[in-house]
Amino acid sequence: MKLLITGATGKVGTRLIAHLHADLGLPRSGMRALCHNRTIADMEIVRGSIADRAVARAAMDGVTHVVHMATCKETPDDVMDVTVKGLFWLLEEFRLSPTAQQFILLGGDAAVGHFFYDHGAPVTEATPHMAYPGCYALSKVLEEVMVKQFVIQYGIPACCLRAPWIMEKDDFKYSLSFGDDVFGGPRWKDMVAPAVAETCVREGTVPLLLDAHGRPLKRNFVHVDDLVKAIGLALDNKAVAGRTYNICMDEPVDYGAVAEHLLQTRGLKSIRIPSAYHSNWMDNSAFKFDVGWRPVIDLPRLIDLAFDYRRDPGDPRKIWYAG
Repeated sequence: MKLLITGATGKVGTRLIAHLHADLGLPRSGMRALCHNRTIADMEIVRGSIADRAVARAAMDGVTHVVHMATCKETPDDVMDVTVKGLFWLLEEFRLSPTAQQFILLGGDAAVGHFFYDHGAPVTEATPHMAYPGCYALSKVLEEVMVKQFVIQYGIPACCLRAPWIMEKDDFKYSLSFGDDVFGGPRWKDMVAPAVAETCVREGTVPLLLDAHGRPLKRNFVHVDDLVKAIGLALDNKAVAGRTYNICMDEPVDYGAVAEHLLQTRGLKSIRIPSAYHSNWMDNSAFKFDVGWRPVIDLPRLIDLAFDYRRDPGDPRKIWYAG
């Protein structure tokens, strides 16, 4: 196997490389990373823009398997080059390659709108694409559609693993912060008065997000450890060819249950935050049935892992955009 990984220096990529090498025995010499301007020690690198066909061709040379994770967030100037043009060139070079055997796309629940829309039923792989406003969600729709069309047009052995919000380390703790250090969105400080936000930061108060009906909102998450195990199980697995799968926790995160757990275990209070968002529930049963995967990080463990985590001084927290 010669595996090409895009997005290899990100949260999922770094953990995936470690999992494939340490747990599944894939030598680092059997992996190659396509990087724009970063590097990875002890690993073959092809450097350049994924939007450049020559770079995509060089990256695909001799490759048998691809795990494509490179993406953009809300960056309109880059998003079409990376997530549309870049993916197109990778797929073109993949279908023309004499060695190519499998293409795996890491998708996202932004393609079905996650909590922006009321789906009225569990979100399955058959749920229609429903991008919410912004270029990121649109790009996730376009990625899934493009891969599916290459399966239809050319019969390439590709699959999409659709993940919701991916958590590692202390991510979940900071997803609940009322400060400027909030990870992702919503930005809780913008949903309350400034004095309230300051008090919440000082006292460690967490948000109890309510949905459009005034009930504790349910939102889908997955821990990076469960996700990389899913990717490992899909890799070189002919059963997943042509399929899209939801890869998520067995149950969505219930903000009411989060508030109760933190109150009981850590004495942290919560504050109810009304919203126009909608609860949703991703159904992961298809991948569990076809592949035998089981997520092991449930809600209490997700919370405790994040709140117990202590960062190394050499691993500062990065403040990501809200959304």
